[in-house]
Amino acid sequence: MKPTTKKLTTLLMMGALACALALPGGNALAQTPAKPEAITAIDILLLPDATMLQHAHATNDRLRKVYPKGFALDASHHPHVTLVQRFVLTENLDKVYAAVGKVFASANVTGLKLEAFKYYYMPDKDLGLSGIVVKPTPELLKLEQQVIDAVTPFAVKTGTSAAFVTTREEPNVLPVLIE
Repeated sequence: MKPTTKKLTTLLMMGALACALALPGGNALAQTPAKPEAITAIDILLLPDATMLQHAHATNDRLRKVYPKGFALDASHHPHVTLVQRFVLTENLDKVYAAVGKVFASANVTGLKLEAFKYYYMPDKDLGLSGIVVKPTPELLKLEQQVIDAVTPFAVKTGTSAAFVTTREEPNVLPVLIE
């Protein structure tokens, strides 16, 4: 059976592993020099509803049957829609939480309707990370810009693997994720 555009869009939405929205702008970053351990990588995101999560986990299970060493969704790795990723000074995390909290307090996040339109893939040796890109709606773009504006005063240009949550088995973060 050949999938229709509507069926494919529905399949893409249901199969979300991680959704990313890449937009121009929001790159005015503070140039504060800091020790690597004083910087935290943040990912401000939206979590899908229970139905989407169920479909994302089912899709991840199917992918892992083909690629058993592939990326697994688990308690530390959730399907999500990324609004902004930045490095911030760890000492400013409470200020970041407060600023972003004000944005979310006034936003109708649960009223957003998102439509997926393509997959993306980031290779790394024998493994890669895949995700789904959603069409930017005016409401989503507004929310994203408000979050970017709230975080920008606290952002620093870059960080290292030390800014991320890592494990003893995997102490380094993929360079493409740091970039």
